[in-house]
Formats: sequence, C-alpha cells, structure tokens
Amino acid sequence: ALISLTFIAVSLARTWLPDEVSLESATVENGKIVMEKPALAGRNNKGFDYSMNAERALQDIASPNLMTLEKVLAAVPMNDIVAQVVAQEGIFDRATNRLKMTAPFDINLSNGIQAKFQSADVDLKAGTMDSKTPVAIKTQEGSINADSLHIADNGKTITFSGQVRARIAASTIQNAGK
Repeated sequence: ALISLTFIAVSLARTWLPDEVSLESATVENGKIVMEKPALAGRNNKGFDYSMNAERALQDIASPNLMTLEKVLAAVPMNDIVAQVVAQEGIFDRATNRLKMTAPFDINLSNGIQAKFQSADVDLKAGTMDSKTPVAIKTQEGSINADSLHIADNGKTITFSGQVRARIAASTIQNAGK
C-alpha cells in the first residue's frame, strides 16, 4: 500500500509540475506531497535565465499550484547582474511564477551588494520584487536602510519607502564630482 501511495504521489507531482521543474524524489506525509530537492529553471519575459532550488517542497494535494519551499537558493536576473537569494522558507506559486519569501532572507548580487530582508514577494517572470518590511542594503561605498522597497524592471528601478536612512562614503561623493 505504501509503494502504491508513493507511486501515485510521484505521478501526481510530475503531472502538476511544469516541464522546467525537476525533483529527486517524492513521498506522501500528512496529506502532503513532499518533494526532495525540487529545482526550477526558466527564462523571464526579457530573455534572462532564472533558477530556483530548494531542499524540500511541500505541496498540499488540495492546492497543487502552491508549494512551501524549505532552504531556498535562487538566481534571479537583474539586468547585467545576478541576484543570489538564500532563504530558509518561501512559498512558490507555479501558476503565477511568484515566490513569497515568508522568513528573513539574504540577497547577494554579483557586483558585491548585500541585502537583508524580513520578507518579500518576487515575480520571477516580470523581474520585480516588493518588500513591505524593513530592508538593509550594504555596499563597499555605503548602506541604505528603509521600511520597504520596490524593485522593477529587473533591478533598473529601486524605490525605497518609509523611513529611509543612507550612509555614503565621502570618497564616493568626491569621486562623483570629478
């Protein structure tokens, strides 16, 4: 019976997952399909590649489009740089290609910028991200702390809101005037 249930779970998981999603194995636990090492890869509407991997994905059979992801690692394009997202947990909606980060997480950009978030909503296809909770961003030249943030157009536009505090190295300001 357990083998049959596992076979059904794997068959259902593979049916509900798009072609660009892969997984190592699937089992049923407490009415949920538990997938080990799920991975997603694709291309956004601007032609940039993105990917997302997780240690585990939990999918309620009643809500097959929603997957709770544990230990998430994602690569999200932002123009000519890549944002590496490292999080303990997120909820992926495969119908909309959106990732809701429900716990604190970090983003490290390939250009050296580091950001810490409490939560956020990421639209992988549109290349946008919204965080309505405090954010802290550090670069070699300074830092920005804000109550919320909106990123659009794959990182071309970043809008900070609420109480925004910036620290900029004097040498950066002096070099900009030359």
